[in-house]
Amino acid sequence: MDCAKVGHLILQLRKENGLTQRQVAEQLNISNKTISKWECGLGCPDVSLWEELSAVLGADILKLLQGELKPNFPDAGKIDLIQFYVCPNCGNIITSTGKTAVSCCGRRLHPLAADLNDEEHQASVQVMDNNYYITFNHEMSKEHYILFAAYVYGDRMLLTRFYPEQDPSFYLPLMRKGGNLYFYCTKHGLQKYPFTKERVKNL
Repeated sequence: MDCAKVGHLILQLRKENGLTQRQVAEQLNISNKTISKWECGLGCPDVSLWEELSAVLGADILKLLQGELKPNFPDAGKIDLIQFYVCPNCGNIITSTGKTAVSCCGRRLHPLAADLNDEEHQASVQVMDNNYYITFNHEMSKEHYILFAAYVYGDRMLLTRFYPEQDPSFYLPLMRKGGNLYFYCTKHGLQKYPFTKERVKNL
């Protein structure tokens, strides 16, 4: 571990958060001389302090250990490049529109690859009261169910969360542009349903 790099990053993050050495030290229950020592590169934090230090400075532990923050390229703003993440432990749903490092429950998550929906995962679309009414003929048990459906179009996304034993159906407002309907099956992963006016008319 390069204590000089780590100390420089601690100094940078402390100032970004508007904290004094004393304030950081008080939150970690150590002396402010210890913080000064770290920032001068004369030592590194004890392993028992890394988790609290990352929380105080608002930084990822791994980045602190490496002593550097590598920023991503600016988000291109193309929501059709959206990526979905699902935590296998708690079921948390996370989305991103650019390259990012995502973790949940202590596990690194990877973006889900979407398959074009098969016959087992067909969506039914009807026009009702100036809305699209979307339904799925799908099992909704605790062991096998649709976790969410997300409609991505233009510059926005509409996400609906489902739960076991719930009816997997929802409404979408009628829109001029087509988009993509994504839905996540807890057994078969992420499915993608191209949602165009022409396709809806043919249903």
